Amino acid sequence: MASVNEDTENKGSMWDLDQTLDQPMDEEAGKLKNAYREKKFSTLVLLRLAFQSLGVVYGDLGTSPLYVFYNTFPHGVKHHDDVIGALSLIIYSLTLVPLLKYVFIVCRANDNGQGGTFALYSLLCRHADVNTIPNRHRTDEDLTTYSRFRLQEKSFASKTRQWLEKYASRKNTLLLLVLVGTCMVIGDGILTPAISDVVVLVAVVILVGLFSLQHYGTDKVGWLFAPIVLLWFLMIGGIGAFNIWKYDSSVLKAFSPVYLYRYLKGGGKDGWTSLGGIMLSITGTEALFADLAHFPVLAVQIAFTVIVFPCLLLAYSGQAAYLVNHQDHVEDAFYHSIPDSIYWPVFVIATLAAIVASQATISATFSIIKQALALGCFPRVKVVHTSKKFLGQVYIPDINWILMVLCIAVTAGFRNQNQIGNAYGTAVVIVMLATTFLMILIMLLVWRWHWILVLIFTALSLLVELTYFSAVLFKIDQGGWVPLVIAAAFLIVMVVWHYGTVKRYEFEMHSKVSMAWILGLGPSLGLVRVPGIGLVYTELASGVPSIFSHFITNLPAIHSVVVFVCVKYLPVYTVPEDERFLVKRIGPKNFHMFRCVARYGYKDLHKKDDDFEKKLFHNLFMFVRLESMMEGCTDSEEYSSIYGQQTAESRDCLLDNGTTIMTEFEHTIESGDSIMPANSPLRLLQLRPRSSGQTSSQNEIDELEFLNSCRDSGVVHILGNTVVKARKDSRLYKKIAVDYIYAFLRKICREHSVIFNVPHESLLNVGQVFYV
Repeated sequence: MASVNEDTENKGSMWDLDQTLDQPMDEEAGKLKNAYREKKFSTLVLLRLAFQSLGVVYGDLGTSPLYVFYNTFPHGVKHHDDVIGALSLIIYSLTLVPLLKYVFIVCRANDNGQGGTFALYSLLCRHADVNTIPNRHRTDEDLTTYSRFRLQEKSFASKTRQWLEKYASRKNTLLLLVLVGTCMVIGDGILTPAISDVVVLVAVVILVGLFSLQHYGTDKVGWLFAPIVLLWFLMIGGIGAFNIWKYDSSVLKAFSPVYLYRYLKGGGKDGWTSLGGIMLSITGTEALFADLAHFPVLAVQIAFTVIVFPCLLLAYSGQAAYLVNHQDHVEDAFYHSIPDSIYWPVFVIATLAAIVASQATISATFSIIKQALALGCFPRVKVVHTSKKFLGQVYIPDINWILMVLCIAVTAGFRNQNQIGNAYGTAVVIVMLATTFLMILIMLLVWRWHWILVLIFTALSLLVELTYFSAVLFKIDQGGWVPLVIAAAFLIVMVVWHYGTVKRYEFEMHSKVSMAWILGLGPSLGLVRVPGIGLVYTELASGVPSIFSHFITNLPAIHSVVVFVCVKYLPVYTVPEDERFLVKRIGPKNFHMFRCVARYGYKDLHKKDDDFEKKLFHNLFMFVRLESMMEGCTDSEEYSSIYGQQTAESRDCLLDNGTTIMTEFEHTIESGDSIMPANSPLRLLQLRPRSSGQTSSQNEIDELEFLNSCRDSGVVHILGNTVVKARKDSRLYKKIAVDYIYAFLRKICREHSVIFNVPHESLLNVGQVFYV
């Protein structure tokens, strides 16, 4: 955008005319009466959600005791001190990573309850100009959900932001880091059920049943799975406490970090590579953060600190106590440590819990793909909101079945549990590293922590995670390549789709039509104006899209009313309904041309009914009414776009006209927000003095009747069907990415007409081809 602005600085009076005629959307047609406040939950509801979160969030983390010690000692235990040292590592890993880092620090970085790498990215996009699609405008910052802090010019945070914004390569690197973390979470979800020790045929049957239940939504699935996972945690905690008492309570000395140090010092290369198995004790931690969209932060924190953390410590300590006395039973340490009297009930619950464990990463995958979709990083797929109470709970059918096929393939194809464990550890540690780097920027730009605190967090996080990363590098060829291949496939899809999206937006920006040219055609636009309303969909929030000129140069007629509709996604979790639409007029009144910008957050969803069109016309009519009111009550004074310059006299004048004003618009006037920008087309038309109030009112009625009659005549939705192709002189990899991968994704993804629920009989596609 900056380069475009620089190129246009010296375009002369014609450009000035364009700027005067078609200003960006400065003000909105309505303000939210009360600022949005995050929903507060009662204690009973919070406890209920904490209970449900067990079944959705913690299944993955909770089933780690099934395989951690075997993956740590795949060749057997050489000395009982090794077991104590491994237990010490597990205890401190659980304390430092899930408890301190994620539950109490990273979870605080949620975007109004939304978690995951894309939630962190959206926070950064609001506090720094790092969005790779340059559609940001200052009016977006006025949203009640667009929380952003001003930075002092010479502060460390300000310098960090300037460094980040300076080069496009840094913005692209940041986005790539987010995409890598996202793809690794998906890979993690595919590997979760494969690591469970279940007969292949049984596992496949249960997996099919698990994925078939997803369409019921997180709320119902949580109620179904939560009792299983709660019972599982209580069982492993109780068995662990029993084994500590029965076999060797001296294992509790592992809480001393001395044994951790001795283990790392005396273990050599084998001890170092065994860290890959110990790291499996914290798998599922990243899903904990990504699943915040489904549950409040406090509910997740309560469940972890009260149930999950103490039960896991008891479970690992109990297994260690058993292994000290039965070093040859390491392969099935968990099942051997179960008392004979309750073996089969625990076996059944363990089997169910192992399969339910994948629910955490399935739900996390739905959440992060919904966020990626809204931010232009994933092909358009169907998204279903499964709960009216909790809008973050979503279900994506296409992704659900893709995950099921991949899960079954990995489960059936990899029966060596040690290799699967190696693959699992690789995925988990890469996600954690990506989150750490993003959290550094969050702490500096959003939280504005002192650099010393940031340094302490970074040092502790990287000390643990790079240590584990170095250990899993030794096992890339022993199964660790699996998540890398899965993540690479998803990464290619995301990168190629985002590249195509950016190029399409840049094409729209550079090929938009001059408003001076449009006005030069006259009110009829040089064509026959037929009854009806034409809704021209565009990605531009200002300027006339090229598809419009393409349309009017190839067809002899255009509708009596033309509305340029821009559906724009912002880096916020939601845009309140009352702040969603921005409406303004383009050119003089007799042109009957308007612009409407509909703004959505990554949690919002288009409804599959006439709701969008109804709201669009409601805001359009309200805009015309308010525009007329303001014309009628000014004493030859133009309304300024600067806040605070709306006078009480203006408000009294509106009331004197006898027009009923809706509550939200009263709030708009009282707050001093002007509806019309100072340099709007009304400036050209010379606003009328107060004495012309009746004339203004009559004009308002006439125009509203005209708009209504046009709507009754028919509404046509004009959508651009832009085909992107690589230039002939492009490199081979670019031709493959654009001409084959991107073209294939465009072909199989949902059409815009389906997303906007446009009926086929009123749809008009305007095709264009451009080369990149």
